[in-house]
Amino acid sequence: TATLVSVFEERVAVAPEAVALSFEGVSLSYGELNARANRLARLLVARGAGPEGFVGLALPRGVDLIVGLLAVVKSGAAYVPMDPDYPADRLAYMVADASPALVVTVGSVDLSGVADGVVQLRLDDAAVVAELAAAGEGDLGVELSPSSPAYVIYTSGSTGRPKGVVVPHGNVVRLFTRTEGWFGFGSDDVWTLFHSYAFDFSVWEIWGPLLYGGRLVVVPFEVSRSPEEFVRLLVAERVTVLNQTPSAFYQLMQAEREVAGPGELALRYVVFGGEALDLWRLGEWYERHAGDAPVLVNMYGITETTVHVTHLALDPDTAASSEGSLIGTEIPDLRLYVLDTALRPAALGVAGEMYVAGAGLARGYLGRPDLTAGRFVADPYGAPGSRMYRTGDVARWNRDGELEYIGRADQQVKIRGFRIELGEIEAALQSHPDVAQVAVTVREDRPGDKK
Repeated sequence: TATLVSVFEERVAVAPEAVALSFEGVSLSYGELNARANRLARLLVARGAGPEGFVGLALPRGVDLIVGLLAVVKSGAAYVPMDPDYPADRLAYMVADASPALVVTVGSVDLSGVADGVVQLRLDDAAVVAELAAAGEGDLGVELSPSSPAYVIYTSGSTGRPKGVVVPHGNVVRLFTRTEGWFGFGSDDVWTLFHSYAFDFSVWEIWGPLLYGGRLVVVPFEVSRSPEEFVRLLVAERVTVLNQTPSAFYQLMQAEREVAGPGELALRYVVFGGEALDLWRLGEWYERHAGDAPVLVNMYGITETTVHVTHLALDPDTAASSEGSLIGTEIPDLRLYVLDTALRPAALGVAGEMYVAGAGLARGYLGRPDLTAGRFVADPYGAPGSRMYRTGDVARWNRDGELEYIGRADQQVKIRGFRIELGEIEAALQSHPDVAQVAVTVREDRPGDKK
């Protein structure tokens, strides 16, 4: 029966004075964060937010972003992340597609042509500030179930149309409960929100600390773009859990060598996700750090399967001896198949397409039953009526029972963690009257620098 709301409110009840959130010198305790989210949630409900509905979040990085996100799920609705740094055309498409009851924003975010005709709740508007001050601080008690949508994250579409992946509360809760044995996260952990909240890796970054009573440090945008400044933040905030795309970590490794002294980092775990990890490139890190301080963990996953699918704890020997990109074994409540074109299990060492089944599967694509049916297909190896997700990723099992990621079976690529369908770019270019034919490819003129 657990939801993100119920687990978070349990943490508030246990330790209301513990620090939950930090950003540029401002901190909120669990009690303060909960009270602010409850006030805003009441305003959202009064404006039409509720279960099975959607609320857009168009907010810059900061305290208001986390308050807004919590307020949306407390209202019963699902949040639709609308990163202000995204192109206006893409944001406008998301608003038209999701039809949110309202969009939460601030005056510094320009939504002209993006959310015309949709109610906009500007948190820094004087009238809204007064209304928030007068709102009640107690929990709302909105009835939710694990199957209620928690968020909708849009991914690239091969036809030129992004598609919204609808993920319920229970999927996120079980992501953490099913990985507890590997990590042992707790109230002493400090996490960072490094990635865009419109990127599904942020789900792991945000809810990890909030569901365990830890502290979330929101990384200012400028700091996230400066590896040197980010290393200084990791040291100053005593961060223990760091989540990175491999391309970001490669830059961080160099900056850490130049900026941080021996023993200055407090990291327990570095968790990789979002794109393929070249294990051999970690040798430089292991030359300066013990294999378990911190533990480097490779986790493969997809938005449609709730962030993470597999887990592999690394060590210096594994990194040095692996030529490919090992991604480990599946989370215990998932089933991962490597199948040939006839949906038969591929032999040991033989490449095939990965399919994922089990508790992590999303509801499907918002308003796209045809596309949902084509990617969330019947599971011939599961119980009657069960589904599996066709990932489009190619892998093979090795003799140790671990998966090696090989690449894609289609035109989709990942650049700095972002999933991009080349067909979406081709469709945009093809729409220009002076363009007759289009071909889009990925260039990698420098190793690791894909464009």
